[in-house]
Amino acid sequence: MKNPEDLFVSRLQDDATCQEAFRELIELYKERMYWHIRNIVKDHDDTDDILQNTFLKIFRNIKQFKGDSKLYSWMYRIATNESITFLNKKARRQKISSEELQNQILDNLESDVYFEGEEIQLKLQRAIATLPDKQQQVFNMKYFEELKYREMAEILNTSEGALKASYHIAAKKIEEFLKSN
Repeated sequence: MKNPEDLFVSRLQDDATCQEAFRELIELYKERMYWHIRNIVKDHDDTDDILQNTFLKIFRNIKQFKGDSKLYSWMYRIATNESITFLNKKARRQKISSEELQNQILDNLESDVYFEGEEIQLKLQRAIATLPDKQQQVFNMKYFEELKYREMAEILNTSEGALKASYHIAAKKIEEFLKSN
């Protein structure tokens, strides 16, 4: 007896049902994926572009999905990779480092009409930007997306213990940043 996710994946991989199943997939995950990407790239328009690319890549590669992880974990990895690739390309295009790009993105956040953060939100985003990439990712997944360590371990292919330590260190650094600024 197949579980509901396996049945859904079968529909996604079957040429006869893939169109309808893919529309359902987008409906189910569009908002979660949007906010996951948005937490990485910060910009609304860039997020929309990356979200489209992510779903395109999922559509093109769904037949290669083996079910070794949950479908969402697989999609989440694709979204994360698309976001990081996008930021790296953007930094290269502008001939700046990824740190400089991060600062530029945060400066733009202040004038972003879609960003409804108060001053404290901006400070938090600046604090997060000072963390190494992996810690940023772990902090965002735990703090904003409220993922469980078990889910994060599956997505990031890391032990729960390592993730807990990483989150703890990130939270401490953020706290220190907020106190000193």
